[in-house]
Amino acid sequence: MTRAMRLLITGGCGFIGSNFIRRVLSQHPDWGVVNLDCLTYAGDERNLRDLDGDERYRFVHGDICDPTDVRLAIGEGVDAIVNFAAETHVDRSISSPASFLRTDVLGAHVLLEAARNLPVGRFVQISTDEVYGSVTRGRTPEDAPLAPRSPYAASKASADLLVQAYIATYGLRAVITRGSNTYGPYQHPEKLVPLFITNLIDRKPVPLYGDGLHEREWLHVDDHCRAIERVLLDGVPGEVYNVGPSDGCTNVEITRRLLGLLGLDDEKLIRHVPDRPGHDRRYALECSKVRALGWEPEVDLAKGLAKTVEWYRANEAWWRPIVEGEFAAYYRHQYSGLDAR
Repeated sequence: MTRAMRLLITGGCGFIGSNFIRRVLSQHPDWGVVNLDCLTYAGDERNLRDLDGDERYRFVHGDICDPTDVRLAIGEGVDAIVNFAAETHVDRSISSPASFLRTDVLGAHVLLEAARNLPVGRFVQISTDEVYGSVTRGRTPEDAPLAPRSPYAASKASADLLVQAYIATYGLRAVITRGSNTYGPYQHPEKLVPLFITNLIDRKPVPLYGDGLHEREWLHVDDHCRAIERVLLDGVPGEVYNVGPSDGCTNVEITRRLLGLLGLDDEKLIRHVPDRPGHDRRYALECSKVRALGWEPEVDLAKGLAKTVEWYRANEAWWRPIVEGEFAAYYRHQYSGLDAR
């Protein structure tokens, strides 16, 4: 049985962050969570509406790049900071890298300064497999060189290096997790799985980059959150933990699976669009370290995709305002030539 903890979760109104908050409060009734989020386009208070009135949960509208906001959120101290706050969409990082540098790098620095100067017991940096760059063969261990190939990946690699510098210089009790492509409920429709699901629900074509043979390891958000929880509790300070399901799948295969789950036998809905610059061909993680902590993925891809499709079918009231709002202009710009949403 774990002792009661008070957590500062940054970016908790986003996709993985909101799922993580929901998990820890359901699994640990005596824990408390402060959620610091500045509510960018990808942060949505509706993601945690079911926690309204829960005395264990407090939302703070603030910016991780603002030291005053961070200090106020920490208050009299927290047992751990778990940093989900980040700009994460590769395509947006290509067209507008400055916001990624600000949030992902400067924001991480502000949080690290708070962690070393205020009563904070532990720091968990949520990172990505993209920091390793494209993997031609085999699997990438945690000590592999970082070789980011997009502004997003470079911003996350920079944050990881800052965390490791604070570990070495100040003795900060920090750990880093690097997760593979994550999918599931409450994911913004700019990402591949929810974008394709929501398009296909409306029988609209889906924009598939290049030949569609880019390979990823697809991790259901429930499995990802369980791994982060395990590292928070049992991870060794100073260590990095890869988190992935260890079976790859090409983007075109994912697309065909979604067509099947939505009852569509029409590959004409797959529209190959010009590949994005610097698009990594393959990711594959070596995950024995996190497995040694007792974690294993529980949601296989077939089950996870089916659950995700059903969630988006059942929650049109959540995603339709998003795709019909600011995202509609972004979509038209990003995928010019496709039918408008």
